[in-house]
Amino acid sequence: MAVLFIFGMLYFALCALAFAAQGALIYPAPHTAPESLRQRPGFGRVPLAAGLQVDTFYLPAPPGAPTVVHFHGNGEHLLSQVGLGQGLGDAGLGFLAVEYPGYGASPGSPSEAGLYAAGEAALQFLREQGVKPEQVVLSGRSLGTGVAVELARRGYGARMVLVAPYTSMVAMGQRAVPFLPASVLMRDRYDSLAKAPSIPIPVLVIHGEQDTVIPVEMGRTLGQRFPNAKVVTVPGAGHNDVLEGNDQKEFARLATFALEGP
Repeated sequence: MAVLFIFGMLYFALCALAFAAQGALIYPAPHTAPESLRQRPGFGRVPLAAGLQVDTFYLPAPPGAPTVVHFHGNGEHLLSQVGLGQGLGDAGLGFLAVEYPGYGASPGSPSEAGLYAAGEAALQFLREQGVKPEQVVLSGRSLGTGVAVELARRGYGARMVLVAPYTSMVAMGQRAVPFLPASVLMRDRYDSLAKAPSIPIPVLVIHGEQDTVIPVEMGRTLGQRFPNAKVVTVPGAGHNDVLEGNDQKEFARLATFALEGP
């Protein structure tokens, strides 16, 4: 009995540690100096609740062209999205990326609700620029795929691109620590798998077959749940090079899909 009690106490302590540490694991939140954004063209801010603001990077679309609204991964920040935006701009698209609360130079603390609020604030900003709903293409990478899926569930976007998506944060937690009850411990759940069947817009899923962070099986499984999705797996690509490798073939695929229109 004493051994079982000690084991139980240790297991409970491990669960408590995992519960407390999950925020730092999900949101490593790299930072940038505010002056690194303020002096660059295309960077601005949009308001959130409680007086907070988050940074944005916006490149307007050519007349009549779609705008890609992008949500980055958990280890990235807004400044690292400049290359993606410029590449899509060269392809004839507009681009809008929004920072997450607590990331980059934006104040606050990241959370599932906070990331959704930042996404909606960015889309409101885009409406104010005269961009029509049918011209909006949602895009997410890694962590950001959960944000894109939720905004699509709320009725935003005419198309959506998901790069290296996960099925849910609970599933990611179960994969990382299979001996702990992730379904009980996870605060931020990002349950894209449950939301996918209710999202009718065209979806493109791109996933590296050698992804060791989010397994390609998750991308395949999620893609099968959308009513109108195409899943492209990329041989030899991992988590961070799926768009950048293979002579940027997958980047071109993303741009072509976004340009096709609703």
